[in-house]
Amino acid sequence: MSLHPMHPAAWVLDQLRSDGWHISGLLAFTRASTLVKVSRPGQDDVVLKAGFGSNHVLAELGPTERPAAYGFYWYAQMSEAERALAREDFRHEAELTAVAGGADHVVPLLEQGSSERFDWYTMPHCDSGNFRAFMPSSKDTGKGLSILADVADGLGSLHQRGIVHRDVYQENILIVEGRGLITDLGAARRLTTPRGPDHRGPEVHWPPEYLTSYHQATPAADVFSLGVLIYRYLCADIPRLGGGTNLTLVPEPLRISVAAALSDQAADRPRMDDLRDALRTAANAHQR
Repeated sequence: MSLHPMHPAAWVLDQLRSDGWHISGLLAFTRASTLVKVSRPGQDDVVLKAGFGSNHVLAELGPTERPAAYGFYWYAQMSEAERALAREDFRHEAELTAVAGGADHVVPLLEQGSSERFDWYTMPHCDSGNFRAFMPSSKDTGKGLSILADVADGLGSLHQRGIVHRDVYQENILIVEGRGLITDLGAARRLTTPRGPDHRGPEVHWPPEYLTSYHQATPAADVFSLGVLIYRYLCADIPRLGGGTNLTLVPEPLRISVAAALSDQAADRPRMDDLRDALRTAANAHQR
């Protein structure tokens, strides 16, 4: 494929071609990265994630093109120091993805490398979409609960490796042959090292402790976010915290686990393994 020369990701694709990649399609162009379906000669397609996104665009445009780009709201001016930090963040993401290699239900890193102006890594191409697309299209509740149990299993594996994901929601869950895989460790941190700002929020899928201690989030944060997703899947609604959440559409005994997962106190939430087991039990009950 080819992009218009003025497309902000065009030079990224040109760089990848010069490095020997065949470009099958541009999958996404976000604030921080570009996702492309690529292949090497004689090999299957993979997804390449490049550490270049819309926040980098102005620095890459020539002086005659740059003024016109200010009309696009998603472009942000970044200093060289900020771009260096963004590159460091992407390398951290690739490093944690490599550490997670071999974990069940986590999308693995296949290969990684660098060009002069950005870094990249590749992942398998998962062509069955993500959980956001699955939720409104599937009437098989047992299958959905099984996918979420896979996600809990993957998150538990990350926690055993000392990694907290910190951004569990439907678009970061991919589906392959009916199984769920967690992806995108861009917000993840090692349990041994505080990372990021002290506070973030609010977002629907983030736990309340992000308002004061995002940089020190524990596995309980992932439990909360997965609890939100379970609720959204089963109830087609967003949980109202502080006592206003209606759990009647969540089957027992999963209801008890989801209620605990949504606690505003991290210490009161279940372990990820316990939430996984409750999901498996509920999935099996629906599939009988």
